Amino acid sequence: MKIADLRQEYMRAGLSEADVARDPLAQFERWFDDAVGAGVPLANAMTLATVDAGGAPSARIVLLKGIEKGAFAFYTNYQSRKARELEARAAACLVFMWSQLERQVRIDGTVERVSAAESDAYFATRPLGARHSAWASPQSERVPDRGTLERALEAARSRYGDAPPRPPHWGGYRVQPRSIEFWQGRADRLHDRLVYTRDGARDGAGDGDGWRLVRLAP
Repeated sequence: MKIADLRQEYMRAGLSEADVARDPLAQFERWFDDAVGAGVPLANAMTLATVDAGGAPSARIVLLKGIEKGAFAFYTNYQSRKARELEARAAACLVFMWSQLERQVRIDGTVERVSAAESDAYFATRPLGARHSAWASPQSERVPDRGTLERALEAARSRYGDAPPRPPHWGGYRVQPRSIEFWQGRADRLHDRLVYTRDGARDGAGDGDGWRLVRLAP
């Protein structure tokens, strides 16, 4: 079969302005709960797209770990490629794809680090092995072989035992949304795209809470 012959018709649902929540975060939580309820594997998996100082893009999958202070939080190594790019340009795009529900959400926004206290609190909830690995892995750096990583992990286990502290080079980021797009697949590729943007409060076209809702052509 040719790749171009792989097709799917979208028939599950539609998305109208009358049915969505006034607040895009509330709408996101509705859809996220639907994805979890439908058994979507790793419903919190999201593509994180960044650009480096020269404007070259890169993307990878990370896990959403909370919606805090109106922003989307995830955690990583501050010395990783993604973190270096976020430090150079504090902007990112997140994409959730819940194919079983024929839905996609895209979030564009600015990025800031979470506080050290918040990173400490989340780090303490991680599985023990993941906490040891945060010490063992020089994320995004070249290593000679798998054995190098395994020896570093054993060294971390030996050094920190059952109570590894959070590494100073590990912590969280928040993506503060400037726009959130909800995409619902529809028949004949005439999809529904509703976008909340932050410009409503300035131009008078919003609903009073700083968000404006518009429809885009598919």
